[in-house]
Amino acid sequence: MAVIVYLSCLLALLVAGLPQGIKGSLRNQDPGPQPLELKQVFTLFQIQYNRSYSNPEEYARRLDIFARNLAHAQQLEAEDLGTAKFGVTPFSDLTEEEFGQLYGHQRMAGEAPRMGRKVGSEESGESVPSSCDWRRLKGIISPIRQQENCNCCWAMATAGNIEALWGIKYNQVVQVSVQELLDCGRCGDGCRGGFVWDAFITVLNNSGLASERDYPFRGDVKPHKCLAKKYDKVAWIQDFIMLQDNEKTIAWYLATEGPITVTINMKLLQQYQNGVIKATSATCDPRLVDHSVLLVGFGTSKSVAGRRAEGGASQPHPRHPMPYWILKNSWGAEWGEEGYFRLHRGSNACGITKYPLTARVDRPLRKRPVSCPP
Repeated sequence: MAVIVYLSCLLALLVAGLPQGIKGSLRNQDPGPQPLELKQVFTLFQIQYNRSYSNPEEYARRLDIFARNLAHAQQLEAEDLGTAKFGVTPFSDLTEEEFGQLYGHQRMAGEAPRMGRKVGSEESGESVPSSCDWRRLKGIISPIRQQENCNCCWAMATAGNIEALWGIKYNQVVQVSVQELLDCGRCGDGCRGGFVWDAFITVLNNSGLASERDYPFRGDVKPHKCLAKKYDKVAWIQDFIMLQDNEKTIAWYLATEGPITVTINMKLLQQYQNGVIKATSATCDPRLVDHSVLLVGFGTSKSVAGRRAEGGASQPHPRHPMPYWILKNSWGAEWGEEGYFRLHRGSNACGITKYPLTARVDRPLRKRPVSCPP
């Protein structure tokens, strides 16, 4: 861990001195030798994230992609209206298309089930607290998962939702099987993608979920036989609901009931390092959602100073406190803020209000035996 932290700090220091070199190399589009500093940064990236390439041509291609991504990260940081920092991440050697294919939803033909949206806090008469973070209550939020090359963010978000709600309602720590959702899904897509509502319907069809320990995550792209009947269940749901597309409603439900799954546009997450992302509809289209995560809390940042653009000109970033959402991702703890990230709250950042879905957990009902009188 100490080595990783050291490499991360060294990467940050080297990247800080790169702007002119990167922009110059990209502007000239010179296929010849890259700046020495860039190659040093790329070498550290390879060491930190265990990257190797099959031949010199592939190395050169990935180095060029890496340089372009760093330049793009600098642009994102200049454009973002929040406090987010963008730079080197585990995905810095991937093109935007490769990143989308590996980590976004692949099966886009599915449609959300026709269902009414849950009434909100305005009708309940309850106020929304100023902050909420379910991570602070022990045993509610399971450890950060790593989906690797399996398009299963939807299954991992669903599992996190059920685990959290089960812990809140029954004061019992559970970790449910993501692999069961992949192997036994009603659409049979496994690692090729899916949606949260597919996962909830699978849980209902299978009458619960087995534990992660009994039915562990394998995550490869090969289809596996469904083993749902082989293992005992550890958590059940009675149904699932979609909340209103209103951030106050979502915050109220999150604070009073527990974590919620949301599906967002993940475009900015490839280069994200930390801070609050405050995107515009132009930089992160809220209609094009392609990545499911777990909403675990919200809060408000302290006052932040405005950034300075290249050349010393002040950027019009806010200096006042900034409301944000806290979201749990499924890309490992090395990414983002130890596996989490924050989005601005109040602007439908990256489409966070499009599909706010959550299960309602409950133990299975035991039917009273009935006998006909003779």
